[in-house]
Amino acid sequence: MSMFCFQCEQTAGCTGCTGKVGVCGKTDETANLQDKLTGALVGLARLANGENPGEKASRVMIEGLFTTITNVNFDNEAIYLQIEKVREAQAAIAGLQDFTKLDYDVTGLWQGDEDTRSLKSLILFGLRGMAAYAYHALMLGYRDEEVDSFFFKGMQAIGEDWGMDKLLPIVMETGRVNLKCMELLDSANTGTYGTPAPTVVPLTIEKGPFIVISGHDLHDLYLLLEQTKGKGINIYTHGEMLPAHAYPKLKAYPHLKGNFGTAWQNQQKEFDNIPAPILFTTNCLMPVKDSYRDRVFTTEVVGFPGLVHIGEDKDFTPVIEKALELGGYSEDRLMTGINNGSQVVTGFGHGTVLSVADKVIDAVNSGAIKHFFLVGGCDGAKPGRNYYTEFVKQSPQDTVILTLACGKYRFNDLDLGDIGGLPRIMDMGQCNDAYSAIRVALALADAFKCGVNDLPLTLVLSWYEQKAVCILLTLLYLGLKNIYLGPTLPAFVSPNVLKFLVDNFGISPISTPEEDLKKILSR
Repeated sequence: MSMFCFQCEQTAGCTGCTGKVGVCGKTDETANLQDKLTGALVGLARLANGENPGEKASRVMIEGLFTTITNVNFDNEAIYLQIEKVREAQAAIAGLQDFTKLDYDVTGLWQGDEDTRSLKSLILFGLRGMAAYAYHALMLGYRDEEVDSFFFKGMQAIGEDWGMDKLLPIVMETGRVNLKCMELLDSANTGTYGTPAPTVVPLTIEKGPFIVISGHDLHDLYLLLEQTKGKGINIYTHGEMLPAHAYPKLKAYPHLKGNFGTAWQNQQKEFDNIPAPILFTTNCLMPVKDSYRDRVFTTEVVGFPGLVHIGEDKDFTPVIEKALELGGYSEDRLMTGINNGSQVVTGFGHGTVLSVADKVIDAVNSGAIKHFFLVGGCDGAKPGRNYYTEFVKQSPQDTVILTLACGKYRFNDLDLGDIGGLPRIMDMGQCNDAYSAIRVALALADAFKCGVNDLPLTLVLSWYEQKAVCILLTLLYLGLKNIYLGPTLPAFVSPNVLKFLVDNFGISPISTPEEDLKKILSR
């Protein structure tokens, strides 16, 4: 049976991946197994009557949804194991009853009425993204009953024969609960590792053994740093792990040296024959090339056939041994950013930005800062994403660029100078840290005694996968308007749903940097 998948931005023809292999590299068998897993999770939600039946079932729900995010798991055996976990959770509720009949046939969703399909897709993909945030918080011992329960409520709704009038409120509720989930994760990260502070991160790889760690899970980085103390091995972040350098408890490790490479979609080129192992803690893993296949390790819900997977014991000995075996580079090696910069700066979370709020407000009142742009989101491989680089380059000198997530690699090595000591580019962190941007926007609105849509602030967002979907839903729940979205609009948004979003929230597809800047700054 061929696959159907349209959950990410790079989906084939901007309509959907079909046939034997998706654009991301997953096979039709993997895609259909993920659909089966999703259907079983709907069945679990049905058995629980849309309520959280307990911590064990809740973890199964979160892990299962996380497993189906784009570029997380390509390993069919691992997905089978996730389905078995769902079966165990179902059996704990239903006993000896035939609970599999409650599973949902996901093909019915893909082939259904386009408006219903669109709204259910927004809920499902939003829940998948939120599951990633909830999982990271859970690994640090943080959970929230309302968040956990909503996964069951939302997944039950996926399986219901509801129209737009019932589904649309669930879409907006997904945005509301995701805000709470992002707040939970922010508390988990800062409560465990301290408040991020602005930090200069070099892009030079020092000679000698090293390990590259990619993904979002700060707990895995912490454990790796602990296990490599005193072993003569340096640690370098990759992709969304870059903001880890700003956390006091993590930056205290002297062997956390810098950042390797750029955004996730360049990994097949940047990892080619790398003399070091790479540990993937979350997405975005791409199909692994033979030139570095023997040095890629996965952990948590990440999986790829034939790779060594680090289990729950989190014993990174195989990764450490591989680093010592490969030996690293014989001399220091400079890896520049996309714009040939030699360093980047991160750590401008809400704690930092709000600590200089008076300075920001004075700069706005004096006219030194005319506008803020939040240029953030997921990067990707399709053409057209240089829009974001050019947008930032062409932004006027009296504007500030807030950024987060891996889309920032398009421009985060640029030196745009500062305004009265405030840097013009402020990296707020991972996609997980969208909460920081929201906190700052709401605080500025309060300071200026106006609505958030009255601020000199424009959101220019790039999207790729499902974590970006749930963030967008949160922004809509908060009532933020006039968001510019690109590089393409989601394939799963029907014309009628798009009209609703345009009419009610002013969402606009990006055009050209010149045209969009002119339009924004003339308002």
